[in-house]
Amino acid sequence: MSVPLLKIGVVLSTMAMITNWMSQTLPSLVGLNTTKLTAERAGYPDRSTGVLPANPEESWQVYSSAQDSEGRCVCTVVAPQQSMCSRDARTKQLRQLLEKVQNMTQSIQVLDQRTQRDLQYVEKMEVQLRGLETKFRQVEENHKQNIAKQYKAIKAKMEELRPLIPVLEEYKADAKLVLQFKEEVQNLTSVLSDLQEEMGAYDYEELHSRVSNLEERLRACMQKLACGKLTGISDPVTIKTSGSRFGSWMTDPAAPEGDTRVWYMDGYHNNRFVREYRSMADFIATDNFTSYRLPHPWSGTGQVVYNGSIYFNKFQSHVIIKFDFKTSAISKSRQLDNAGYNNMYHYAWGGHSDIDLMVDEGGLWAVYATNQNAGNIVISKLNPGTLQIIKSWTTDHPKRSAGEAFMICGTLYVTNGYSGGTKVYYAYSTNSSTYEYIDIAFQNKYSHISMLDYNPRDRALYAWNNGHQVLYNVTLFHVISSQEL
Repeated sequence: MSVPLLKIGVVLSTMAMITNWMSQTLPSLVGLNTTKLTAERAGYPDRSTGVLPANPEESWQVYSSAQDSEGRCVCTVVAPQQSMCSRDARTKQLRQLLEKVQNMTQSIQVLDQRTQRDLQYVEKMEVQLRGLETKFRQVEENHKQNIAKQYKAIKAKMEELRPLIPVLEEYKADAKLVLQFKEEVQNLTSVLSDLQEEMGAYDYEELHSRVSNLEERLRACMQKLACGKLTGISDPVTIKTSGSRFGSWMTDPAAPEGDTRVWYMDGYHNNRFVREYRSMADFIATDNFTSYRLPHPWSGTGQVVYNGSIYFNKFQSHVIIKFDFKTSAISKSRQLDNAGYNNMYHYAWGGHSDIDLMVDEGGLWAVYATNQNAGNIVISKLNPGTLQIIKSWTTDHPKRSAGEAFMICGTLYVTNGYSGGTKVYYAYSTNSSTYEYIDIAFQNKYSHISMLDYNPRDRALYAWNNGHQVLYNVTLFHVISSQEL
């Protein structure tokens, strides 16, 4: 029991003691305990009753009683002398004590009411205090739990941010390189002025060579500034819904300014017709197109349009064909030695996707697999004019386990599937000949991707997703190393 309840108990015990004292001690003080009442039966019909106080003169006295003819009792009574009662000191004392007792009784009743009210208040306060104590305990426990949760969340966020530390370090170095590029561009004016002054000392071919060299350096700088590491892929934007479950569509990343033609190829084999739409708006809103008939049917969905020509894999062969749209004729064809074909080393979804042609900031690429590399992916840089292999890289990633793949800035990115939940999880850099496992979310909206290619001019991924033509924007983190300059 709490301290307030103990105090109330002491008050109630004191009141009980006072009441007991009044009931036992007070009559003895005023002489009431000496009064005796006696009743005697003298026989019927007469009765006699006597009240015998300590002093007969202080009370009523009954001398005799009888019964009349109708059965009524007739008594002879002598009343006490009033003058004596009024002068009696004990009577006054008794009256004063009675008044005091009444006052004390009223005070005790008031005190009892207050005590009961205070008791109820204290009991209520005790309940509230216990409730507050429970709440404080809960708040303390919740605070500890919240601190633990916040600590876990902060720890998880730090784990997510930890891989960005080396990237930020590279970014600091890249910022210095960008300043160097800026200074170099600013110095071009003076260099050209010097060239103009030296025109008399050089012949035309030498001057042209020096200017071309400067242009190439500037182009290389701009290309490196535009390149970067893939860090994110946006939600898909559905451009159109048409065709079968499999197919490809694309624009020319090397087209002149203002050329926004769209090429469309339905199916993955036994088809020769390529549609050309004048613009993206025509492709979306109309069905107006120009049709080209290829000399051979294509295989898979790995076609690409680059610098006015379409590159495709000839059906049931490892031959790559370059078809010029201006002349409507084959301008070059070449075998891709040792490349698997005819569903030997396809992507996970099948569809004769053995050879996948791609274009990025660095030019034309071929992605395939060979027996010599145990069915793992091989990346080859191709000369767009001759289709000869400039350089090849072998990876340890099985091609049949890849959902789809695309090239960005010399790095091959591979998805972990083609249906359901999909992500980009593998990257092989041809610049460093190294690979890493990554985790970049990739929304597979229509649950079946049969074509995925990057366009460096649009900085976007083109996809054929279960009869839907879809676009994804990409986010690149620009990284330039001094070795690349």
